[in-house]
Amino acid sequence: MSDITNTPASPARAFDWKAPDYQDRIRRRRRSELWLRSAGLVSITLALGFLALMLAALTVTGYKAFTQTHVRLDVPIPAELVDANDIAGSNWRRVMQGAISAEFPDLEGRTLRDITAMLSDGAQYRVRDTVIADPSLIGKSVAVTVPMSDPFDQLAKGLVDRATPEANRRVSDAQIAAFDKLAAEGRISRPFNTALFTNADSRFPELAGLKGAFVGTFYLLLVCFGIALPVGIGAAIYLEEFAPKTRLSDLIEVNINNLAAVPSVVFGLLALSVFLNWFGLMRGSPLVGGMTLALMSLPTIIIATRAALKAVPPSIREAALGIGASRQQVVFHHVLPLAMPGIMTGTIIAMAQAIGETAPLLLIGMNAFMTSAPATPFESATTLPTQIYIWADSPERGFVSRTSAAILVLLAILVLMNGLAIWLRRKFERRW
Repeated sequence: MSDITNTPASPARAFDWKAPDYQDRIRRRRRSELWLRSAGLVSITLALGFLALMLAALTVTGYKAFTQTHVRLDVPIPAELVDANDIAGSNWRRVMQGAISAEFPDLEGRTLRDITAMLSDGAQYRVRDTVIADPSLIGKSVAVTVPMSDPFDQLAKGLVDRATPEANRRVSDAQIAAFDKLAAEGRISRPFNTALFTNADSRFPELAGLKGAFVGTFYLLLVCFGIALPVGIGAAIYLEEFAPKTRLSDLIEVNINNLAAVPSVVFGLLALSVFLNWFGLMRGSPLVGGMTLALMSLPTIIIATRAALKAVPPSIREAALGIGASRQQVVFHHVLPLAMPGIMTGTIIAMAQAIGETAPLLLIGMNAFMTSAPATPFESATTLPTQIYIWADSPERGFVSRTSAAILVLLAILVLMNGLAIWLRRKFERRW
């Protein structure tokens, strides 16, 4: 048997770094890396460019909806038109016509009615509420600032071309002259449109707001969160930590992954046939909407929770079992707290996805015209996405800017929810 240690080593073949074939491979690799980096930069630039384009288009169209044109008037409250015993039932339309007549004493008949149309339909109710709050104003004159109707709001914002022939404009020459007179007297103002956030929906764009949609969205998310969070986390814990690995558990896991990719309209059809037709629940209520979105969010929450549980190091489980902890104590005292950042992040992202859904809510009737906010989750309501859909389908021009403004508000809420997810994740990571 030969002695390997005494065998002389074969001389190492020197590698020629300057060989043409090697240099050619280096150049090809560098070109591939350059193309890859360039493709990545182009993709990122295109994505950011389209995002900026979308935000710019929404901002240009919607920023004017955040202001509303108002006019300041001195409104006489004559005792012959306003009954002190029935203030709410008095003829307030005549009262507002009298205020315009006092401002333009030379006008009468149809021209006076056309000038009175400058005022929003809600102007008379604002004056009425002022007098109801202080009946001593009857027989006096009250100074009020009331919103103008949508055509004159568009005129004040420069969206009406004065050079257009009168027959093709929504406002006549006489109305424009009256508007210019009020503007010259300093009676026209454009304050922040608080009605966009404090009013519910209306047929008149200048009075339409998002309050009903805000309340409906809150109730909907409350129901969705209350159902999807405990059920989703509980199902994920059982499947990941306690369920035996059998064909049944594998089938359930595959179906959960498939449900996460099912279009949202399918869940709407399911809610329509089960919650409305079989159970007879209230059509268009946040309760039904929340249950529908909870079904849609469950697969996402389960998948995110299982991934967070898998990310916990096995040594944590082994150490806890080694000191005598039960399986339940291992999961709820050690594993679950460490997985909580990922669980909360996945849950909030699922809620953010649910808040932007429209198709399933349209199928269960949450696109009804509602002029008041719901008091409970059991009443008919709208949400932000369905309110945007309703306004986008309205023919009045004033709803165009309000649609874009509502989209900006919805995007702001989504950004806040994703920011909350990041904050919660970092907070739990620091704690544990």
